[in-house]
Amino acid sequence: MKKLLLAEDDFDFAAILKQYLELHQFEVIWAENGEIALDYFKNQTFDICVFDVMMPKMDGFSLAEKIITINPEIPFIFLTARKLKEDKIIGLKLGADDYIVKPFEVDELILRLQNILKRIEQKRSLDGNNIIEIGSYIFDNERLTLNNKNHVQQLTEMEASLIEYLYLNHNQLLKRDQILMSVWKKDDYFSGRSMDVFISRLRKYFNSDPKIKIESVRNIGLEFKIEKP
Repeated sequence: MKKLLLAEDDFDFAAILKQYLELHQFEVIWAENGEIALDYFKNQTFDICVFDVMMPKMDGFSLAEKIITINPEIPFIFLTARKLKEDKIIGLKLGADDYIVKPFEVDELILRLQNILKRIEQKRSLDGNNIIEIGSYIFDNERLTLNNKNHVQQLTEMEASLIEYLYLNHNQLLKRDQILMSVWKKDDYFSGRSMDVFISRLRKYFNSDPKIKIESVRNIGLEFKIEKP
């Protein structure tokens, strides 16, 4: 059971969300504002956090800034009723793993939480191990190579970072802004065009294995698909 810190000032919504999360094997500690949430975080250990952006006393962005000084590795998701792109960029720049606009299906939040935790477990299992098998390929993140049978593709650092990110999130629909903020560290027109070029390159690198596909989803993002043997 994973321990989750929920900071949400809407009592009714928080009660429903807490109950639903607990049904899906999360231990939920709820705080009604950012100051209380920060106090909980200082005195307890959590696996993941969910913060509403607009809260009294301390908003979600300010809360996130403070908790990452305590634990830079903690994953967190923002919830908000605001649809401004600027807000989303602020959240992702702070290091948020996701940003969900209200209203939303609670099942969607559960899935995103599970995917984030799964990715973290995968990354921990790779720590200290630079060799990753991706279908019929061998990816070496230290030597910056992608090896398939008799061909070795030399990679740039950006290509290697993108491959690692896609692999850690394989078989999941990834939004463009998530990829850009995670790999390029910014979401603007030029970074977006750069990403398109890199994705085209990776499609060519992986084209000899039919079980590996990079599929674009119009106006949303893409999915790095790896079929199980």
